[in-house]
Amino acid sequence: MTDGWDESAGAWIADMDGDQGDWGRRHVLDAPMLARVQAAAPMSVLDVGCGEGRFCRRIAVPGRTVIGIDPTEALIAEARRRDPAGDYRPGRGEDLPFGDGAFDMVVSYLTLIDMPDYRAAIAQMTRVLAPGGRLLIGNLTNFNSAAVGYDRPMTGPAPGRLAIDRYMDERVDWVEWRGIRIQNWHRPLSAYMTCLLDQGLVLTHFAEPEPVGGDPVRRSEYRRAPWFMMMEWALPGR
Repeated sequence: MTDGWDESAGAWIADMDGDQGDWGRRHVLDAPMLARVQAAAPMSVLDVGCGEGRFCRRIAVPGRTVIGIDPTEALIAEARRRDPAGDYRPGRGEDLPFGDGAFDMVVSYLTLIDMPDYRAAIAQMTRVLAPGGRLLIGNLTNFNSAAVGYDRPMTGPAPGRLAIDRYMDERVDWVEWRGIRIQNWHRPLSAYMTCLLDQGLVLTHFAEPEPVGGDPVRRSEYRRAPWFMMMEWALPGR
């Protein structure tokens, strides 16, 4: 059974608006994700689920090795087309084709929600981290992925309430927007936290970043229930 990514690749590329990204990336996640990369100053970075390679290009600086990996061939092809000198490879987060300790930083930018076996993926991302390395995760908030809709529009004189159900159940749902139709996985926050702690990682940063700029109506909606969270985890060792 397809997860929708092959069929949605063209619509996804269009939705990213070149290197600008969609609204959430452009106005919420990009700046704080970039700030964590800049603070860590890694010499080698693996972007797991790199898609069309937008974030790889954002973090590429002279002297830094950046590799992007993604299971969708059309997205890897687009990444290579836009960045012929970049290193983009087909592959899955659950089975990374790299040696132990190969990277100073591993990035999962809104990709854990796409992975059926997140436990295997987190184990693999930890395995390829060098001692002292960082695992940087941007993900949907868990109450966002558990949402089943709104009982009334969020905006206007009588905004409705976000309806959340089956929060503790790990499950997959189809989501659709602007020609994209893909599967997203919901898990409770405790599932991710337990898995990361079991890998021996140490939490060094957690945030629900606020939007900056963009449509004020969308900013207001976001403040009612943030869409994204960020976590940075360190692998002890130096």
